[in-house]
Amino acid sequence: MKLGLPVDFDDYAMSLVNELNLSDAGVSAQSSRQHAKTSLLADLACRMPKGAWKYLLVLNDAVLILAAFVAAYAIRYELQWFRAVDPVFQVDIWVYTPFALAMMVILPISFRFSGVYPYRRGRSLIEETYTIATAVTVGVVALITAGLFFSPLLYSRLIFLYFAFLATTLLGLSRFVIQLLRGHLRQYGVGVERFVLVGAGDVGRMVMRTVAARPDYGYQLMGFVDDNPAKGATDIGPFKGLGPVDNLPDVLDSQPVDSVIICLPWQSHRVIQRLLRTCEQRGVRAQVVPDLFQLTKNQVLVTDLNGIPLISTRDVSIQGWNLILKRVSDLVFGSVAAVAGLPLMLLIALAIKLDTPGPVLYSQTRIGRNGAPFRCYKFRSMVVGADSMRPELADINEATGPLFKVRNDPRRTAVGRWLRRYSLDELPQLINVIRGEMSLVGPRPNLPEEAEQYEEWHKRRLAVSPGITGLWQVSGRSDLTFDEMVLLDIYYVENWNIALDIGILLRSLPAVLRGRGAY
Repeated sequence: MKLGLPVDFDDYAMSLVNELNLSDAGVSAQSSRQHAKTSLLADLACRMPKGAWKYLLVLNDAVLILAAFVAAYAIRYELQWFRAVDPVFQVDIWVYTPFALAMMVILPISFRFSGVYPYRRGRSLIEETYTIATAVTVGVVALITAGLFFSPLLYSRLIFLYFAFLATTLLGLSRFVIQLLRGHLRQYGVGVERFVLVGAGDVGRMVMRTVAARPDYGYQLMGFVDDNPAKGATDIGPFKGLGPVDNLPDVLDSQPVDSVIICLPWQSHRVIQRLLRTCEQRGVRAQVVPDLFQLTKNQVLVTDLNGIPLISTRDVSIQGWNLILKRVSDLVFGSVAAVAGLPLMLLIALAIKLDTPGPVLYSQTRIGRNGAPFRCYKFRSMVVGADSMRPELADINEATGPLFKVRNDPRRTAVGRWLRRYSLDELPQLINVIRGEMSLVGPRPNLPEEAEQYEEWHKRRLAVSPGITGLWQVSGRSDLTFDEMVLLDIYYVENWNIALDIGILLRSLPAVLRGRGAY
């Protein structure tokens, strides 16, 4: 699900993220932390008028377009790469000046009609670059066509091909730089939209898990209100319960809120109207998430009957061809990883044997897809009989919800501490992947006693096979609260695609090497 919120073009320079979300996606990362130290860039960004960003972006694009044309001329006529130029057709760069100036006008217009301008939150770097490439192609084709009709000279067509490639590359790289700047500024609260959520039901939690999984949207949830006492007064992960809906005016008066997102059922239309007036009186933008059967965009299939829209539901879990694709990927990459990692696993097995007495492997019953139990394999990282010692450590449990985690667990062995820090104890789970009980990417597999304590909305995470890694793994691991982990897992279930899996796998290695939240 994407937050379907209108986005001003002014926010563009602070709103990009790469396709695979290579930055941390944890909720902790999405918070706009105020640092004690100052940032010269953040101070400069705060002093600039909001409307200046769109003009700076267009100016940046125009300069890069001109640079691309100059570079294309140099490659064609000076360096003469790929194909030599007959001296008869050698022309000065000034002959192409009208074309370069025309490109600086035509391409921004093409960007506007092709969707490059204005920017939409959540658009990936690959999607952004593809849109730029499409717009550049349209602009170049239009210029070549016009040249055929109005120019009596035979200009090199190859220079336009070079230009199209260079312009797309330079503009794409500029978006990547903007991503880095965006991530830096977000740490200082610049470019972050702070909002309050009204309603913590199914639709409200959809918004929460989108914010949790996609910090690149630039939204910071200040908290939520709900008339259900069990919801309005109970925090969900890092998101604070602010009481009943009637508390909204006080919240808006006491906190720096940019917008309010209303997620109430359609029966509450009178309440929604009152809330809209409350926000309007305080100059706060209010937006309503349609409560259409509590469906996300991935659950809705829209067709038409002679212009009459017909809305039906479709499966959102990994089924059909998606399931086959994911299973084949697990088999291929899981088998390759198992063979490639065999020498390392043999060394780990030897280290465990030399460290403490007991078996090398440890198996435990976990809950898999659709609640089916299975035996999950890991390298033994604790002393023999560690499970029986767990009740004695209940008082020092640091995890929330049904989970049990102790940062300095006394049951861990010397080798086990090292294995857990770098998640090497999970390598035997490749056996579970090959057997079809787990996937390379998916929700964290819980113990049966943990699954028994699930709330109804938690059970949504059981719709797919558990994974060795997942959004929870690359977002902080054990540093996350249980609700935070579930929000990320359900986001994965509802928004799965092969690109998401690839992105998580690419981010897993840096997350493991950093060792943050691993214990």
